[in-house]
Amino acid sequence: MPLNLPEYPLKVKKNGSRLSVFDRLRKRYVALTPEEWVRQHFVEYLIEAKQFPAALMANEVSLTQNGIKRRCDTLVADREGKPLVIVEYKAPEIEITQQVFDQIVRYNMVFRARYLMVSNGMAHYCCQIDYENNTYSFLSEIPCYDELQGIS
Repeated sequence: MPLNLPEYPLKVKKNGSRLSVFDRLRKRYVALTPEEWVRQHFVEYLIEAKQFPAALMANEVSLTQNGIKRRCDTLVADREGKPLVIVEYKAPEIEITQQVFDQIVRYNMVFRARYLMVSNGMAHYCCQIDYENNTYSFLSEIPCYDELQGIS
């Protein structure tokens, strides 16, 4: 399925009738769903095009919120190991709505990352959180990793 991202040579294998894709962050094959297709391409985009250090990224990060276990799609740490970016993915046919942003904002109550990204592979959004002024702003594009460190 074509996405609004560069094409990357993902490792896909077939187990019977099921397809799996290699997740370079989890270092194993995972079920290839439409959302996973978006995740794998977006992670490659962040690493290859935006110079995000793979060593500071993790997929499917567990969190507990109000006693309920949840998973954040991708978490990116800053160079000190603190949460910098949370990314939420949806399948390409899923519209990015306020509900999607509400979901990532709830996760961010736990992580307190400075940036939130949402992508369905077709549309990508990056939002910067200003905790001092209790505001947020959308950025016009996904910044490079080093730019995230310097944006205030």
